[in-house]
Amino acid sequence: MTASITVVGLGSGGEDQLTLGALKALEQSSLRFARTADHPAISDLKARGITFETFDSHYEAHDRFEDVYESIAETLLRTASERQGESVIYTVPGHPMVAERTVQLLREHAPQRGVELRLIGGESFLDQAFVRLGFDPIEGFQLLDASELTREQLRPRLHTVIGQVYDAFTASDVKLALMNVYPDDYPVVVGQALGIPGQERIRTVPLHDLDRLDAYGNLTLVYIRADADDRLRRRSFERLHEIVAILRSPEGCPWDREQTHQSIRKNFIEETYEAIEALDNDDPDNMKEEFGDVVLQVLLHSQMEEEVGTFDVYDVLAELNDKLIFRHPHVFGGENAQDAEEALKNWEQMKAEEKRRKGVPERTSVLDGIPKDLPALPRAYKLQKKAAGVGFDWPDLTGVFDKIEEELAELRYAAANETPERSKEELGDLLFAVVNAARFLKADPEEALAGTNRKFASRFGHIEERLRISGRTFDETGLLEMEEWWQEAKNLPK
Repeated sequence: MTASITVVGLGSGGEDQLTLGALKALEQSSLRFARTADHPAISDLKARGITFETFDSHYEAHDRFEDVYESIAETLLRTASERQGESVIYTVPGHPMVAERTVQLLREHAPQRGVELRLIGGESFLDQAFVRLGFDPIEGFQLLDASELTREQLRPRLHTVIGQVYDAFTASDVKLALMNVYPDDYPVVVGQALGIPGQERIRTVPLHDLDRLDAYGNLTLVYIRADADDRLRRRSFERLHEIVAILRSPEGCPWDREQTHQSIRKNFIEETYEAIEALDNDDPDNMKEEFGDVVLQVLLHSQMEEEVGTFDVYDVLAELNDKLIFRHPHVFGGENAQDAEEALKNWEQMKAEEKRRKGVPERTSVLDGIPKDLPALPRAYKLQKKAAGVGFDWPDLTGVFDKIEEELAELRYAAANETPERSKEELGDLLFAVVNAARFLKADPEEALAGTNRKFASRFGHIEERLRISGRTFDETGLLEMEEWWQEAKNLPK
């Protein structure tokens, strides 16, 4: 005898939505289960003498829905195995293959347990949604789960139905996700018990009121009509890619069309420094703008390559996604990293392995891989760090400070006795030695100098302000007075 389970879809309303095949299957079995008694067809069938053992108690016994569904599936599989030869009926709301996690679990595990699984379809809530809400899914349609809704799933150009809005808490989560894309007062439709006489309720409410309604339940859904307004896509990467493609098109901007990688190379550098300045100033509003300008540079260069067929910006994203996952085995794999230093070590190891797999030639020097156009200060820092990685380093700060004093003495001598070119060389040696001190102190020299630059500009600005207040110019003051104001600026609150 074969162990079997027949899953019957009850439709979205009362018994009138049951197929004849479903009704016959229910009448011919006495071993009937229902995922929940909270369905109009269950009470209608009870009047016919068709009763069920429900799994409502499983919802109370578990904290997570996934645990509930796994418990239901396991109970059904175990019952079918123990009661071989009997017809085990399992009823679910709507259609068995629409938003029904327990059926997915049964389909996954039944073959392994030697249980035959049969499905009898029913009218899903989508059938009623198409009719009662009045839209054709061929125009573009997506069905989303309220419990797993994210901003990335939302596509305003598609009709969107969000199912399983069980309660006000779920509705609140849906509202917050939708507000990432839609205005707070955007009209959304809330449907309750669609197609069920006496129970159906369809309301249009502003988005901000979505979680303030008087009733929610298993038959509650949210519907957002398709909208071609591009303003709803202003926070999407796809829209940005589309805009850049338009700017570079024959119908686009003459300036953008003329640009090449080389012509806007300097823009990339300038925009990056402006973004760094916003970071240094801890200015969130300016960060938002400047980060966008950096992203634009990436889009423009990628669009140029897309136009000749080498790659597009989505290939850039794919490469980056793969790299981040591959270089973080302690996050996305089975390895561990106890601290930031170990995580960095993992990164470097996986970076080397990644290049080996890609067939990148082995470097001939330990110092290879540092961009030649990197500004001199961070380049010096990276050169020293790589050399130190193979043991070429001072044992401690004492040797570093001795070297600084040695280079300072040589600079003094060169400045007094040798050519300007020789003095410049000695100055470079001194700066290189100071970078070594920064490395030992675990202070990025670029950041340290940037901080001093900001401090100098602030204190000098105080001198200018004092001059403005006194109605004088620099020509009308002396160094002694300016030094007093400088010392005064040092004591001002930061």
